[in-house]
Amino acid sequence: MTTQPGQPRGRRGTVGHAYSALNLRLLLASMGLVIMVALAVLLALADHPVLTVIAAALAAVAVIDIVVVSRRIRIRHRQDPNHHYSLFE
Repeated sequence: MTTQPGQPRGRRGTVGHAYSALNLRLLLASMGLVIMVALAVLLALADHPVLTVIAAALAAVAVIDIVVVSRRIRIRHRQDPNHHYSLFE
């Protein structure tokens, strides 16, 4: 593995193609989805329409993030099927 000029030794990825903790990001987005859906339901039952819409919008953002991260994970596994990525990789 070669490093790019100006990149610290031992780092993976490049400026144009950075590696991120996709599995951890997927976990956090899933937790955010569950929390925001539960909060939206509770706020709807408590008759707070504005806060319900805000919580539902944040749940929708979490769904979009889950879709994007899942797609990136599939692409990563398709490019390197023999490598096992940990939760923090």
